[in-house]
Amino acid sequence: MAYEMKDIRMSQEVFARLLEKHQLGGEDSGELFDAYTTSEEIQNLTKLQGDALNADVEQYGDTIYLIPREDNDFLGYSKAQLKQELCRSGATDKDYYLSQFVILTLLTMFYDGQGATAHTRDFVRAGELQNTVSERLQEGVSRFTEEEQEERGIIFTNIREAYEQLRSDERGSRARSTKEGFLYHILRFLEQQRLIDYIEKDDMIKTTKKLDQFMDWNLLNQNNYQRVLRVIGTLEEPAKRGGKRRQSRSEKKETKT
Repeated sequence: MAYEMKDIRMSQEVFARLLEKHQLGGEDSGELFDAYTTSEEIQNLTKLQGDALNADVEQYGDTIYLIPREDNDFLGYSKAQLKQELCRSGATDKDYYLSQFVILTLLTMFYDGQGATAHTRDFVRAGELQNTVSERLQEGVSRFTEEEQEERGIIFTNIREAYEQLRSDERGSRARSTKEGFLYHILRFLEQQRLIDYIEKDDMIKTTKKLDQFMDWNLLNQNNYQRVLRVIGTLEEPAKRGGKRRQSRSEKKETKT
């Protein structure tokens, strides 16, 4: 298929803005946003550029995002880089998986996937997050044998061991060797990625529009939602809870088409 030069040029401008900001909305980039959303040619060309860099270009609601794929170390983070960003010096894989468990726990506190909307609460206290992490790790160890933990893909025993090795400091230490500091640096990292707002003086965590859209359009589709349930292990399957999980917006869109 032959593309006109003006479409190629415009797709390059769209992609350049995505590389710079990782997102593009109609409010701040009206011309580029309109070009992408009204021209199939420009949209295809932009997606091809993303594919060349092992990333996806997706529109969720009124925003277009550049999303690095799981193994993309160029636009995203490698495991080693994330470990350095989130964990203490000399961290092991146990510490890394603990950081991922904290993030997953935070997501399940904000998003239910059961009702009319994915987002179920306005804020979470950092202290509540710390308590919930402790409770779910303890529940996972108590509820599942080591063999069952292996099957679920999450070794609660090892992760809890890493968590308990962190000191407690009621003064709110920022040292990564404390539970409070470990959570603090994870929250600041998520804030840097524009996924949450962490209001430290109020001990309050709020989600951003970016995270809400990403959860609603992508992560809370049926397959990913079931995967989260299996991994966390502390949530019942929807059928057992007597409720029917709602469709994500992406699923509704696929059903209509």
